[in-house]
Amino acid sequence: MRYVIIGGVAAGMSAAMEIFRTDSSAEITVLERGEVYSYGQCGLPYVVDGIIPSIDHVIARSVETFREKYKINAKVNTEVTDVDVEQQLVSGIHTETKEPFQVSYDRLLIATGSDPIVPEWEGVQLDGIHTLKTLPDTENIMKDLTDVKQATIVGGGYVGLEMAESFKTLGKEVRLIQRGEQLANIFDTDMAELIHEEASHQGIEVILGESVEGFAGNKRVDTVITDKQSYQTDMVLLAIGIRPNTGFLKETGIHRNKQGAIHVNAYMDTSVKNIYAAGDCATQYHIVKQLDDHIPLGTTSNKQGRIAGANMAGNPLTFKGIVGTSIVKFFDLTLGRAGLTEKEAKQLNLPYKVQTTKANSHAGYYPGRETLHIKILFHKETNQLLGGQVIGQKGVDKRIDVLATALYNQMTVHQLLDLDLAYAPPYNGVWDPVQQMARKV
Repeated sequence: MRYVIIGGVAAGMSAAMEIFRTDSSAEITVLERGEVYSYGQCGLPYVVDGIIPSIDHVIARSVETFREKYKINAKVNTEVTDVDVEQQLVSGIHTETKEPFQVSYDRLLIATGSDPIVPEWEGVQLDGIHTLKTLPDTENIMKDLTDVKQATIVGGGYVGLEMAESFKTLGKEVRLIQRGEQLANIFDTDMAELIHEEASHQGIEVILGESVEGFAGNKRVDTVITDKQSYQTDMVLLAIGIRPNTGFLKETGIHRNKQGAIHVNAYMDTSVKNIYAAGDCATQYHIVKQLDDHIPLGTTSNKQGRIAGANMAGNPLTFKGIVGTSIVKFFDLTLGRAGLTEKEAKQLNLPYKVQTTKANSHAGYYPGRETLHIKILFHKETNQLLGGQVIGQKGVDKRIDVLATALYNQMTVHQLLDLDLAYAPPYNGVWDPVQQMARKV
């Protein structure tokens, strides 16, 4: 059986390893447009600020390891440009030599991930304007930082927040420009206020409600132009979102959503026989919404890749879905969320109620406690938990994982009271903050 995988990072290599373990006679070819396999993209901001001392630390396995130990035909600098679904043939070019190539497959996995969105703004090609998605991106930013005093970040999502901290840690003046009226749109406005306060406390200049229209400078960017005014800068990071890297599939008949994400079923099948998709380029079933969604995260990519590989190799497994769980560090705060926000519940026309609370991260009498801000949504009629947001300095990860597990199991808010959660004064009160809130419902 000839297996071909397009993409050699999270989903692609999770699938390749599952095929290797499942089918002893497999012929596995991986086509990666870059030069590095199997690295942790989520660790890149921490490479920039030096918390992770080297780019090598975020690489899980080298290309040579896949070739020599696992006998995988791991290609590099191979960009796929076309898939012939009738002939079961993948075509592309070697990016270094510009020579074309073709590879035939029995089963194909598309794990091409996503690319940063870069609008066609005037001056966007000037030196000093960056995106952050790959190891070369990271290296370019680090090389460019030497003489930078003022860094401007366009976009207030996770990457924007993480890189604001990274630049500030390196002693740079940092400006965040956000088109909307709040940072971190995946949180509700009342919770986002805590993020704004932390940004102000840390000396981050936050510009809300302005849209970038272009850049100016003599070869190198020195000005950011918005619809309201201009700002002087030494560097720009674009962090306004990502788009599935699926443009080469336009003529294949593979079904994609409006954003370009490939529709898959629970077995990671696409709409075309013998073609699978996984990771940032694919959809994910959202358990709470009961709809296909697109929330690209490394955890999901690895799970979907493993399941795709198993199914390709004849071991049927299903992807059970997501609840939209995520977490990020922003200076002294940890920001966690799972399930639906109020904005999402309204879009889905769900009748809901809200409960909020402030609680101690551990027993109030034990030294070092910090305040947790917790918000939950639950169905107005059934009391089923719909979503949760937690922001604080300590214990956010513990609580958001409890809420994520409850959401996955479609529990009611009252069932949270029955959970047997860990307690000792350095870690918790006798009633966990999540349960304290449930008692008020």
